Parts: sequence; structure tokens; C-alpha cells
Amino acid sequence: MTIITDEFMRSMLPTTAGYTIVILKRTALYDREKQGAILWEHGRRNFSLRADGRLAIVCPIDDGSDTSGLGIFTTDVDETRRIMDDDPAVLAGIFSYEVHPCRSFPGDALP
Repeated sequence: MTIITDEFMRSMLPTTAGYTIVILKRTALYDREKQGAILWEHGRRNFSLRADGRLAIVCPIDDGSDTSGLGIFTTDVDETRRIMDDDPAVLAGIFSYEVHPCRSFPGDALP
């Protein structure tokens, strides 16, 4: 494991920026077979948000749990809530969500 010095920590911490994490949850109304068209539009919207730079990372989760996905938004908490409130799957009651402010390093990416 790489050794990180106190000096490195002090120099890096001020470079963090604010982001918003969304945890997407399936509701009791979720049924992939019956709601395929709505879920397709939800996915299309995610691609659009990524293309616009508002959704930096999107991670669908399909492990059988009630958690359906995780998104890291570049928008603040209020704007992220507005975005999520207009999501077709949220509007249809298929998904609910939690919003959490967080901080990270600009430029971080998945390998």
C-alpha cells in the first residue's frame, strides 16, 4: 500500500469539490417485465444526464436487493432532487431515492 504523508493530505484535501450521491431504491411497484418502457426511458435519461455532465458516475445494481443503483451528481442537493423528481421511474413510483451531499476529488474516475 502506498504511504501517504501528512503533507500530501494537507495539500490534497483543499482540492476536493462538492458532489451529490443518489441511492436509488426499488419500490413495491417495481416489475421489470411490466415497466420495461419506463425503465428504458429512465436509462435514456441517465445517458442524457451523463452527456450533459450532471451525472458523473452511474452504477446500476442488480443483485436482488432493494437498492437499484448509485449515482454521483455534479449538481448540488437541491438541483439533484429536482432532477430525480422528474425521473420517469420516480414519477411512476417504481423507484424512490435518497440524496446525500459528499466531497471527492475532481477528475477521479473508475478504472
